[in-house]
Amino acid sequence: MTGRRAVVLFNLGGPDSLAAVRPFLKNLFGDPAILRMGALPRRLLAGVIARRRAPAARETYRRLGGASPLLARTEAQAAALESALGGAATRVFVCMRYWHPMAAQTVEEVRRFDPEEVVLLPLYPQYSSSTTGSALEAWRRAAAGRLDAPTRSVCCWPEEEGFVGALAAALAAALDGWEGSAPRILYSAHGVPKSFIAAGDPYQHQVERTAAAIRARLGRDDLEQVVCYQSRVGPLAWTGPYTDAEIARAGADGRAVIVVPVAFVSEHAETLIELDQDYHALARRWGVPRYERLAAVGADPLFVSGLARLAGMAAGAGAAPVPGGGARLCPASCRECPVREAA
Repeated sequence: MTGRRAVVLFNLGGPDSLAAVRPFLKNLFGDPAILRMGALPRRLLAGVIARRRAPAARETYRRLGGASPLLARTEAQAAALESALGGAATRVFVCMRYWHPMAAQTVEEVRRFDPEEVVLLPLYPQYSSSTTGSALEAWRRAAAGRLDAPTRSVCCWPEEEGFVGALAAALAAALDGWEGSAPRILYSAHGVPKSFIAAGDPYQHQVERTAAAIRARLGRDDLEQVVCYQSRVGPLAWTGPYTDAEIARAGADGRAVIVVPVAFVSEHAETLIELDQDYHALARRWGVPRYERLAAVGADPLFVSGLARLAGMAAGAGAAPVPGGGARLCPASCRECPVREAA
């Protein structure tokens, strides 16, 4: 045994060039966790959706300089976490779901490192079958027969102390010395179709727990604080209320807003374009007197210390690890979720 430990950070991924936008979208919509139908119709529909959405998506990434910043931001988090965990015996890897480096590549990198144990740590605070579930399933498929190291995975961490503390501290700093009428706080998360929630997905429940934990840490019950959801696409009913509708409501009420991203831990298109540019412009159109958006936690030291605790919790857990795929661990604070899937 080598005594070495590999920690794998999972994120969505994003195109690294404008030419990569369409294949990235095809990977995204080709995921059975996203389009829930038979394999053949899903592949056909994914191709159609990717072709139709590619022009608008390319414009989004053109506004970001021609590529997604998500990989670089995630690599910075990995470097900070590796430093926090300390020692040459621990190495942190990055695995993206829909663009490089994807599971097969990262599995091979981990295999060459030859660790004694592997910890899978998705950078999704709240569990959804369409994010964490999909990422861990892709890892299990890629690792089968190729990676024998005992593996554990952390399924969710919506109330993790460092994550909540970093956002609460940033929000308190934004409120310190605030002039004028008190702002309305919008805790914004990526939405999911309501059908996912009806099928037992705990995501919305966990988003609400994150917001409640920040509110409790902040200690400002005098402020109106609302959980809302952004980034909906297609004709399905999505979780609400919608963030853009809440911005419009704030404008109608003459209220300033502070938007807090509670499901994104890295800056990418949904924060830098949707929140910072598109929704900011919407706020101006609706007469919102002041629009502020907190930064994603990124490599904030409080947040990184929280990731280190999660990695340590998984490595020291009593549950027997599983080669390749990993026994999934649910933090004690999450045990009130409506549905907890078996590992």
